[in-house]
Amino acid sequence: MVQIEHKKISLSFLIFICILNHELCAHSIPSENQNINIKNDILIGLGIILDMQSWIGKSIHRCITMAISDFYDLNHSYKTRIVVHTRDSMGDPVKALLAVDHLLKKMKVQAIIGPEMYLQSTLLSMFADKTKVPIFSFAGQSSLEFPYLFHIKGEESTMAKSIAALVESYKWRNVIVVHEDTDDGKEILPYLAESFQEKNIQISYRSAISSSATPEEITEELLKLMTFETTIIIVHMSPSLASNLFLNAKRLGMVREEYAWILTEKAVDLLRSTNFTVIESLQGALGLRSYVPPSYRLHNLTARWHNFFYTKYPSSLTKEVPVPAIWAYDTIWALAESVEKVGVLHNGPSLLNEVLKIRFKGMSGEFQLSEGKVISNGYEIMNAMDNGEKRVGYWTLSEGFTRVHPLTNNTLLYSSRGPEAVIWPGGSTTAPKGWMLRATPNKRLKIGVLKIRNFKYFMDVDHDVEKNVTTASGFSVDVFNACIRDLPYEVPYTFILYENASYDNLVQKVNNKEIDAVVGDSTILANRSELVDFTATYTDLGVGTLARIKKKDMWFFLKALDVGLWLTAIASLILTGFVVWAIELMNQESGCSPTQRIGTIFWLILLTIFFAQKEKLSSNLSRFVMFIWLLVVLILITSYTATLTSLLTVEQFQLASKGRIVGFHGGSFMNGVTVSNVHFEGHHKRAYYSYEDYAHALSEDGDADAIVDEIPYIKMFLGRYSGDYALVSSQPITSGFAFIFQKGSPLVEDMSREIATKRLDGSLGTLENKWFENQLYVPLQNSTMPKALKLDRFGGLFIISGITSTFALIISLLCLLRAKMEVHNIISLLVGRNLMAMVRYILYRNVMRK
Repeated sequence: MVQIEHKKISLSFLIFICILNHELCAHSIPSENQNINIKNDILIGLGIILDMQSWIGKSIHRCITMAISDFYDLNHSYKTRIVVHTRDSMGDPVKALLAVDHLLKKMKVQAIIGPEMYLQSTLLSMFADKTKVPIFSFAGQSSLEFPYLFHIKGEESTMAKSIAALVESYKWRNVIVVHEDTDDGKEILPYLAESFQEKNIQISYRSAISSSATPEEITEELLKLMTFETTIIIVHMSPSLASNLFLNAKRLGMVREEYAWILTEKAVDLLRSTNFTVIESLQGALGLRSYVPPSYRLHNLTARWHNFFYTKYPSSLTKEVPVPAIWAYDTIWALAESVEKVGVLHNGPSLLNEVLKIRFKGMSGEFQLSEGKVISNGYEIMNAMDNGEKRVGYWTLSEGFTRVHPLTNNTLLYSSRGPEAVIWPGGSTTAPKGWMLRATPNKRLKIGVLKIRNFKYFMDVDHDVEKNVTTASGFSVDVFNACIRDLPYEVPYTFILYENASYDNLVQKVNNKEIDAVVGDSTILANRSELVDFTATYTDLGVGTLARIKKKDMWFFLKALDVGLWLTAIASLILTGFVVWAIELMNQESGCSPTQRIGTIFWLILLTIFFAQKEKLSSNLSRFVMFIWLLVVLILITSYTATLTSLLTVEQFQLASKGRIVGFHGGSFMNGVTVSNVHFEGHHKRAYYSYEDYAHALSEDGDADAIVDEIPYIKMFLGRYSGDYALVSSQPITSGFAFIFQKGSPLVEDMSREIATKRLDGSLGTLENKWFENQLYVPLQNSTMPKALKLDRFGGLFIISGITSTFALIISLLCLLRAKMEVHNIISLLVGRNLMAMVRYILYRNVMRK
């Protein structure tokens, strides 16, 4: 409230000055349309406030006069006529406000266009709302709170989103923003910060340069920018100041490969400069400009503007009509059409309503004023090359980047996403990485390392007090050295020793920029990732359960099948052997005695287990029974082998219930939820602080049932204590070990790429073999032990075998009866012949055959 009161007092004082000093306003500048016949017309006063010494002010004024002339040449029957009253602000905000007050009070204008310089919206809106006169400004921030104040300019929030999208499209994660140290130059900063945050892009540094900065001051600021690793620079300043910036940047060698320069709409007209030296310093820069669809009318306007502008001002800064001047042209047409519809003088509310209703196809495309601003068609992305610029793409809020603007309705070309190929500074066609390592012999990366006393082999640090030099060894150090050594650039670094600290402490130091990175057995955790960046993991993921190998069991091989299944299999074997023996016995072609045959048959059945039978069967029925039995044997043997293999690799590791204690890595994050996730319900947790503690706790004299730890630690333990222990289960709960760097560090991506390369070419595996030798490593997804096979899983198989054997035996009996008895003998027997006659007949028949 106090600030509001101060603003009101300041405004009142300013208005009072305006009333007393209105004679200080700049003189009127006659317009081209002043000489038309206006004897019977309703004259509508229009105030124009521009800096007539600047090229943008001259351009806007020229387009306004052409717009009035063109409009009334086309609509000569209209009863209203706009009469322009121009005031030169001379680039002074106070004079601009004095001109506003003078035009409203003395000239009684019904609308004002300008100024093009930045003025606080609250100041202009106080004039506009009080007098009910629309003001069309080319700078400032639009707001629904000020209905009579319009801003004929690109919206900062949309511009910021387009820049953030452009940066993200090239996967740049850090940028530097250089802006003019004015209210207008600072206006876009909050929108840039918000848009970059949404894309997870950081602003490494914001440089504010005064509009009156000398070349020496600009050089000093550029030298400061050269100390940063970030090489993506966004320029938001007036073209005149931007030209000085680029001339000095070119001289310092900053417009070259690895750098990317992006110009906002405020500075983009610099790409159309007529100064060859300036154009040369811009080569490879990108700029975003509000999109204006090409048309015959625009081409004609540009030709007329060019003829006038370069005849009168041959040393102008640009070769094309500035977009604000094109918008000014359309604004005049919208305003002239609206005052004709109102038809009366001094009716601000009606004029405002008509202006808001206006929508037509103008020089800038579909022109419409909504919510106090011009509706944007999006942006075109320009690339400075040779002696001019090339359009490489478009960006719209709804469609993102395209090579053809959506307004063209060219669906074939529109399907091509992303900008075209860009020529970057230095003539390169490869997009810059976005950073440049600044480490020098005098500026070495500070790598934090922990002094680990117990769980060594990953990190073993030694500090020479006399030489004040820290050396480190271990698996983590070997991986780090192998990766950083193969980077395409040299990275000097120094180890900084920390004792009596934790990795969480080092993470905080990296976040505070006390050190640049951390090397060691540091686990990727979500809470740490909020403060620092991790490389790709260089170890296995997850936690495992370490247990002692179970004692030998001479009858272990029987556990693959339960008792019921063993007994059923033996009974089935005996039954099948009996059936085959009986069928072969009833086969009349068999020449062996029953006692000889029974031994042969059962030996044959036993050999089927090894698929090594050589005895031949004489009956097709016995062969069929043997075929079904072979299927049963095949399925049983396959299932037995699989189950026994699982038991041999898992069940041999026991969690002997000594004291129902599960151990974990002491001094780490392993306590609590992580151990609970491994499902040791009912066990007490106990911390152990060395590999020696692990071995003793799991020994016969120890008190731990198992040890839960990250898999890399368990693998390292097994490399030193192989034979009696094993990893019996694993779960992907943790994310493995990785190296830690500051947020946005360019080394993260390159080191991650090197880790992936080392994993692919086998170098990482070689280092693992060096440090994790003699390991007994059995990675499983869970701790579920395989169970013995039971009869209920194979009951159907034995039923099929039994039914097959029974039917074969019955068929064999029937065939035997048929062979021993003729049909007529059977009939005679049924009608009453005595049994002895039938016996004699059979005996006589057998004698005759012999």
